Amino acid sequence: MDPHSLFSLNDHLEALSQHGDPLEVLERTVDFEYFRGWLVEGLGYGDGSKGGRPPFDPVAMFKVLILQTQHNLSDARMEFMIRDRLSWMRFLGFSLGDRTPDENTIRHFRNRMTETGTLKRVMKAFDWQLHKKGYIPMSGQIVDASLVPAPKQRNTDGERQAIKAGKSAQEIWPDEPAKAAQKDTDARWTLKIGGKVRYRPDGTPLPMIAIPVFGYKSHISIDRRYGFIRAAAVTSASHPDGRMLRQVIDRQNTGSEVWADSAYRSQRNEAWLDERMLTSRIHRRKPKGKSMPIASARGQCSQVVDPCQDRACVRPPEEPVRPVHPHHRHHAGRGQADPRQSRLQLRPSGLARKASGHGMSLPGIPANALAGRCGPSKAALNPPKH
Repeated sequence: MDPHSLFSLNDHLEALSQHGDPLEVLERTVDFEYFRGWLVEGLGYGDGSKGGRPPFDPVAMFKVLILQTQHNLSDARMEFMIRDRLSWMRFLGFSLGDRTPDENTIRHFRNRMTETGTLKRVMKAFDWQLHKKGYIPMSGQIVDASLVPAPKQRNTDGERQAIKAGKSAQEIWPDEPAKAAQKDTDARWTLKIGGKVRYRPDGTPLPMIAIPVFGYKSHISIDRRYGFIRAAAVTSASHPDGRMLRQVIDRQNTGSEVWADSAYRSQRNEAWLDERMLTSRIHRRKPKGKSMPIASARGQCSQVVDPCQDRACVRPPEEPVRPVHPHHRHHAGRGQADPRQSRLQLRPSGLARKASGHGMSLPGIPANALAGRCGPSKAALNPPKH
């Protein structure tokens, strides 16, 4: 930026707007001042008569949590990004040289919002505003889960047994409150099996790699039309995915179709969906020791039939699915797509798809912002009560 030009900063910001700043779309869509009363009440801000450094604007801090959750940033990294990005400073209402919140301020603000229940209340109102702007859940929903690692614990055998028995940290370490405050008794170990499939020289696949993970599992449901998270739940990492299907299904979605991977398929879940007149699009598992039936493979490749309206979907193949040897895969020419290979289609979702066409999406905001980065958030069609 040219320091000799008085208008260089304004010119730079105007250039960002011309290219399409997604945060400006969010600012026009959501009335953040609507939340100010709830934020001040939940945080317990005084009138300043006792003196001291004035707190940061609560609306700006709420925007900080939205940006942090959308980009999955730590508190320390968020502190840096606020100072680094001009578009973020403009969205938060800061100018060059202004005092910006550090990582401790961000952490204390989020903890205070979570402890008082204000964050859940405000996020429900946030969802309601999206409904008023026309972002109604429609076209079905997609359910999935992701692992959230947590710091590993160093406990004795007796402490592990007490944790498995369901005792809290205060019950296990009653005489050490500082230690109990640092202990996580809710996270669990699990194995993450996946990655790229490797093959032996004869073409047979090698065993999949299992990676131990300690932490939690975030279960979410997004609407297929806009890609917003409409329902969410958090469990330990060892909790089965399929058992959480009923907790994350959004009954307010205007579409009846439900997409999920094979971890959610079971006779009980299929019966539950059928009783509620929901159409199951859950994938099927490949039979052990056998190839996937052609009818099942064709159906799973063509379940999402409109790739232009989805965050991520599989384009249906134009030719019948047939077994292909891993070493004899068809290769398309340079710059050409192979019509016989299903491929992932990434599309802009959320506000950008409807308003500006730029790559801005808000999946993760209602769910991950709650309970200190993750927690439930249900869409509300009726306005929340004060």
